[in-house]
Amino acid sequence: MKTNKYIESLNSKTTAELAKDLTDAKKELFNLRFQNATNQLDNTARIQEVRRNIARIQTVMTKKAKAEA
Repeated sequence: MKTNKYIESLNSKTTAELAKDLTDAKKELFNLRFQNATNQLDNTARIQEVRRNIARIQTVMTKKAKAEA
């Protein structure tokens, strides 16, 4: 499945790479929300997808932080 491959790729990344991915995803979410507010967004389902990806990244980061402690 597509989601499992994405999670596997997140697990293989370092904490710094995950932090960069998180900031990129948050920027993308901001831009999508802005486009949605100005009625320029065609695919509104992308907002939910990005929100879930942010949650996945944060989950992996938390797991790595607990494993280090």
